[in-house]
Amino acid sequence: MIYKTRYFGRWARKIGLNDSLLETAVREIQSGLLEAELGGGIVKKRVALPGRGKRGSTRILLATNLDDRWFFVFGFEKNERENISENELATLKKLAKDLLGMTAVQIAGALEEGSLVEVEREG
Repeated sequence: MIYKTRYFGRWARKIGLNDSLLETAVREIQSGLLEAELGGGIVKKRVALPGRGKRGSTRILLATNLDDRWFFVFGFEKNERENISENELATLKKLAKDLLGMTAVQIAGALEEGSLVEVEREG
């Protein structure tokens, strides 16, 4: 399943990053197309916004087991910042551990309370 945190969802909506683009990003990562594995279950992926190329577009960070759990947790536009700090990465690794360790019941609860949102799948 593919999810996004409430924080990530707000950011994505603001910049025009829709669920179809997020689903495509997951498929590309599954095919081995990603920028970096940052450790602790965090991967980095470039995603082009409509009308912009990948080089000048967004960077997204996912918490994933690279199998059946995908959580979009953080994103930034390349023109706003170059990368994340070591402290931010450490925090994201802790978040990844928590998210990837959630049971189905815990995920259902997070969806119900709105802290997680399921990415709408095409087809």
